[in-house]
Amino acid sequence: MREIRIPAFAKVNLRLDILGKRPDNYHELRTIFQTISLHDELRLRASKAPGICLTIQGNESLSLEPVRKNLVYAAVDALRQELGIRSGVEIELRKKIPAGRGLGGGSSDAAVALLGYLRLTRRTIPAPRLTEIAASLGADVPFFLFGGCALGIGHGDEIYPLPDIPKLALLVVSPRDIHVPTPDAYRWLKAPALTKNRATSKLWEFCALCWSAQGSGLSNDFEMPVFRRHPRLAQIKRALLQRGAAEASLAGSGSAVFGVFPSPALARRAAVGFQDEHTFVCETISRDRYLRKVQSAP
Repeated sequence: MREIRIPAFAKVNLRLDILGKRPDNYHELRTIFQTISLHDELRLRASKAPGICLTIQGNESLSLEPVRKNLVYAAVDALRQELGIRSGVEIELRKKIPAGRGLGGGSSDAAVALLGYLRLTRRTIPAPRLTEIAASLGADVPFFLFGGCALGIGHGDEIYPLPDIPKLALLVVSPRDIHVPTPDAYRWLKAPALTKNRATSKLWEFCALCWSAQGSGLSNDFEMPVFRRHPRLAQIKRALLQRGAAEASLAGSGSAVFGVFPSPALARRAAVGFQDEHTFVCETISRDRYLRKVQSAP
């Protein structure tokens, strides 16, 4: 039977600025997304049985949840309805990206489920409509249709590809027992009401940052409120810098923290100092490499 295997890569935010709270209660943000080599894997296979059969390995809590709550199920179900497909599909999701750590695993799984299901069924859909479906699943999902380095605005769902950065070696440290729900992180932030002047000035600042040769380093507005409530995350960031990271930052709204190292060897050496946490030595993934991986995987 025809089978598609496709990787679902994680992301970090090289910069994340929260401009303020909009009248619709969403937060206006500017962020620079970057895909990294840490990844889950999806396997999709046509089935004679009707409907969607989803199994999850590598994350016990996710495997125990109702499958209809999973974004992979929601993504494939949305496409089946969009395209009028009735034939069944079996999906196996193998998790490696820690859930709820700001690394975008669920959003990435959803995006590549969309791409993989289109390949499996040999169907196409206009790119603007595919992006709409992706955005309906979650704010970060549209980014994972493209990967690489990209500017996200609005509440992160409006994506503008940026030139690829040089390959970086990263060490991602994921605390075993700290989970930061994104709604909590936004509440702790206590962002002011959005003003037009602030949004305009921040957008120009981001344009200058994105197209400058130097950039201005890692930055994440969630760090202060999240670190205040979880001091161990601040300790992890300091430890990464002490162990040789050139820079370090919270991943998304947390709780993972990542450091940028001069080489993979130094990142692996630093990982030894975090034996009580989950660690992942990885590298940044360019857009071309990302698209080759997700579009041409067997």
